[in-house]
Amino acid sequence: MSRGRPRPGVGRSRAAPRRGGSAVPPVRPPGGCRVPGRPDGRRRPPGCRAPCGWRPLRSLPARERVRRALRRGRADAGCVEETEFWEIVDSTREAAGEDPDDHADLLVERLSALDPVAVTDFARHFESRFQRAYRWDLWGAAWVLLDGASDDCFENFRCWLIARGRRVFEGALHDPDALAELLPRFDEESDGEAEDIGYAAFDAYEQLTGDELPELGLPEAPDEPLGVPVDFEDDGALAAAYPRLWARFRSGTGDAPRQVGGEGLA
Repeated sequence: MSRGRPRPGVGRSRAAPRRGGSAVPPVRPPGGCRVPGRPDGRRRPPGCRAPCGWRPLRSLPARERVRRALRRGRADAGCVEETEFWEIVDSTREAAGEDPDDHADLLVERLSALDPVAVTDFARHFESRFQRAYRWDLWGAAWVLLDGASDDCFENFRCWLIARGRRVFEGALHDPDALAELLPRFDEESDGEAEDIGYAAFDAYEQLTGDELPELGLPEAPDEPLGVPVDFEDDGALAAAYPRLWARFRSGTGDAPRQVGGEGLA
């Protein structure tokens, strides 16, 4: 991906939010809020500006509210479960008429209607699947499907693959060559890459809070794809590894792999 900024919330460390050069104060001071006239230690009213530094929760920066909600494990924090994640992906894709650019716009619009915690959950689901798809065998499938795939192109391909929905994504992870059947239609001009979809949660969170997506708490992505490398420059090896994809997208006939070195490839 090439939008000039790192993938949101993965493998990055940030200092705690600061305001006016000092760390955001806690919602309640350690000993409770006790100042003259309030010996009972009850919470201060929202407009209070007492020396203890207490502020009402809603006045805290959005990122800090998200972190505290996640730490408390609030049931009402807007968590997005896996089923809802895929429902959001599928419904916005269908509403976009399968167009990746329109899909990205609708996905940002849909996520912007959620709260920041839910957007963070969605980003975590997306990023974990993005990392799962970082495999040599999937890169080889992308290479055949797109007739070549650079590093950036493979990143965008994985975003597009997730955007195709659970059935296509999980089916491709199970058997990359099955993409030949999992994709009933494929437009070489618009399909196969979806960079902006990979940034939808990032953009929605920024619209909601004016801040960057917080750390997602996921493991560092591996330096190299998982699995056994495929020789992308060897047509024979690609045709043998992905016979159905090769037959549909690279043979030129749609019926059988092309001839290489005078011999038919199975």
